[in-house]
Amino acid sequence: MLRRPTTVAATTLSAAALVLTMALATQAGADTTSTSTAPAAGPGNVAPEMFAALQRDLGLTPDQARARLAVDDRASRAQQVLRTTLGAGYGGTWVTDEGAAVAVGVTRAADAGPVRALGAVPVPVAYGEDTLHAAVERLNRRAAAAPATVIGWYADLPGNSVVVLARDGGAAAARSFAAAAGVPAGAVRVQASTENPRPYADVIGGNAYYTGGSRCSVGFSVNGGFVTAGHCGRVGARTSQPGGTVRGSTFPGRDYAWVQVDAGNTPRGLVNNYRGGTVTVAGSVEAAVGAAVCRSGSTTGWRCGTIQQKNASVTYPEGTVTGLTRSNACAEPGDSGGSWLSGDQAQGVTSGGSGNCSTGGTMYFQPVNAILAAYGLSLVTAGGPAPTPTPTSTGNPPGGTTWQVGTGYAAGATVSYAGQSYRCLQGHTAQPGWEPPNVPALWQRV
Repeated sequence: MLRRPTTVAATTLSAAALVLTMALATQAGADTTSTSTAPAAGPGNVAPEMFAALQRDLGLTPDQARARLAVDDRASRAQQVLRTTLGAGYGGTWVTDEGAAVAVGVTRAADAGPVRALGAVPVPVAYGEDTLHAAVERLNRRAAAAPATVIGWYADLPGNSVVVLARDGGAAAARSFAAAAGVPAGAVRVQASTENPRPYADVIGGNAYYTGGSRCSVGFSVNGGFVTAGHCGRVGARTSQPGGTVRGSTFPGRDYAWVQVDAGNTPRGLVNNYRGGTVTVAGSVEAAVGAAVCRSGSTTGWRCGTIQQKNASVTYPEGTVTGLTRSNACAEPGDSGGSWLSGDQAQGVTSGGSGNCSTGGTMYFQPVNAILAAYGLSLVTAGGPAPTPTPTSTGNPPGGTTWQVGTGYAAGATVSYAGQSYRCLQGHTAQPGWEPPNVPALWQRV
């Protein structure tokens, strides 16, 4: 039965819609007042090299690329608000084909209005995002029992189903695997695939680091070091160029790690563009399905594509890795651990995939916010050195430090703002206009 949204939810969405509209208007104003004289300049803080790669790999004109980035940004912002406010009725957010619009799945007809209020197109679906992800987790728990013909699985938001990838002749075994995991038959779609995924290790050349005789790419700088792929080194392993020690590593299961660098190495919020310059990292706001994404790797440099699916699981020879994001941006051996960005927002680090940059392929990256949360790390942004933590001011309310734009907050974190304390309801990176009193979908006064 369809239920009407409560007055509180409607009020929250109205406030969120206002904040989102103001933020988008502010960004649009900033984009149109740029004084750059460079040809085909991108919007905001999008690096020229990334803007050029986006046009090259997605076949876009400069105007089309700008429009695409604007849609992607709107999707990211709407996703943050609706995932919380719609609750179980939320069916996911995605950018439609060719980047024309933002779509949001809704399981209740009454939620269509609030979705439109945020500039998105409501799409009726049978299953909520949480239901699809719960189905993926059921498969994850039985990963060890997956047939050899099953390559992986993921939640397909636009298709409103859980897709199980199977090699030729493996469809029946794939359906049996899903049924044994307790996934409803109506929520499963078996798809034939010729993928042969493998981790991208043994990096040669470019912006690389070394572990034992192998090379991998640095992902993103964090306070005290950097994050990368877990299959690149185990806990305790020593690295060189830069020198450091692997302090956390998981693979398989997940594919992430972090390296604490030695004194004298300065982590910066920058990514090598392999054209004699760098790209600035401004935060880690999660991009939506269908959004454009670019990756940097020591073998193939800048390559772009789109985000196809999230919460994907893939089986490598070493075992199954879950919680990955799937993309058609190409990569090759040597790109492991490298950076994935949407605009100037960090998305993840290269795990593995199939194909190459000559014929194309399917790639997987480990979302960066999951790495930060797993190890309690903070992303270094804006090209500056890793900040030194400072004591909380005695003027702040107990239980939190002062809210700041550009800071990543995990669910449950507490901050102070204008003399009041607030608890974070959903992990996000703070943006201008998202002050706690203005966005009740993200912050609760305590």
